[in-house]
Amino acid sequence: MTAPASIDSRQVHPGGVFAALPGRRTDGHYHASAALAAGAALVLAARPVPAPAVQVTDVTRALGDLARHVADRLPATVIGITGSNGKTTTKDLATQVLAHHGPVAATDRSFNNELGFPLTVLRATPDTRYLILEMGARGRGHLSYLCGLVTPHVGVVLNVGTAHLGQYPDGQTGIAAAKSELLTGLPSADHGGLAILNADDPLVAAMAPLTPARTRWWSQRPHPNGVYARDVHVTPRGRECFTLHTPEGTAPVTLRLTGRHHVGNALAVAALALGLGLGLDHHTIADALSAAEPASGGRMQTIVRGDGVTLLHDAYNANPDSMAAALTTLSTMSARRRIAVLGEMADLGDHAAGAHHHLGVLAARAGLDVLITIGTRTAPLIADAADTEHSTLDIIAVPDSQAAHDVLSRILRPDDLVLIKASRAAHLEHLVAALSNR
Repeated sequence: MTAPASIDSRQVHPGGVFAALPGRRTDGHYHASAALAAGAALVLAARPVPAPAVQVTDVTRALGDLARHVADRLPATVIGITGSNGKTTTKDLATQVLAHHGPVAATDRSFNNELGFPLTVLRATPDTRYLILEMGARGRGHLSYLCGLVTPHVGVVLNVGTAHLGQYPDGQTGIAAAKSELLTGLPSADHGGLAILNADDPLVAAMAPLTPARTRWWSQRPHPNGVYARDVHVTPRGRECFTLHTPEGTAPVTLRLTGRHHVGNALAVAALALGLGLGLDHHTIADALSAAEPASGGRMQTIVRGDGVTLLHDAYNANPDSMAAALTTLSTMSARRRIAVLGEMADLGDHAAGAHHHLGVLAARAGLDVLITIGTRTAPLIADAADTEHSTLDIIAVPDSQAAHDVLSRILRPDDLVLIKASRAAHLEHLVAALSNR
């Protein structure tokens, strides 16, 4: 194998492996010939295919075994990043900061599960200095499984929030236990293990005794032994500025990302870069953070239309914590009118009704001019709660994104600011695309 592996025959890398997996719409085994024609060296398959193949019992597990084999021979420092919110942005920032010290391979977009994880590993080369792996957990044992494929040298835990809360019968306690699996899997401090922890999150801070690794802290409040931020303020365009405080000194940072919550992501990366002992001083790290560009769409992505309307595309995913952060950001930004377009949040189980009601209350308190809710299941709870909290707020409830597009096309005016956010299942990226193309 001389190229990365692929699970999509349309994205085969010549010389790489094509893993034939069953999908929701089709089965990869039916596309083995197309993958071969596109340059695949061989196919990883669970049954005979008309192509050179290695036949295995379980293609997903075999892909993981292949990643383990490759990782064992890589000289790279492996960095695992987990948390309920901010994983992808932190991964993107870390990729750009650590690139100042050596070649980096990192998770593509947010492909952080049992498929995306090994595919990332198989993109690394012998020249890779840092392998940054975003690690998602949708239940206990998931991170232990991923760490069993490739053991990180460094573990970053950002927070314990409410994402996928419906999949954890014991609530945030269960989420914390799942996230801590990254830390228990790290090497000891004597063998280079390093844990980067959020001192502001009690559930993350409580994980420190669980890891054999050396611990480095970050905080948005003064911390005697960690990296922290002071003088945090926001520009009219929603960009965060702060003074980075480290044990080595201070330096100013102005992020090119939109949203107060990105300050914590930046601090985690600063603590990571300093903890690795790369020789990058605090000024270099601050400059690299300030220069880092948004790298993954759909996460508070700013789109300015020709008519002056600004879209905040945050529709990649949503949970109660990220919804609250997005509304807070919207409320701090300058605009002629602030409009929030909110779809439904998924994977909340028995917590769904309460979470959507609370979201409506937050929306009513966010200084909005217009609230548009999309959906017919739990979205009405958002609208009802907002109306009860703020009866004079202009609230428009629509059943789907097409209806939302019709409303927005009619009411938008130059210099309006529009937040569009929902869980991925709502597919509001199509609404963003339609509004952007106007």
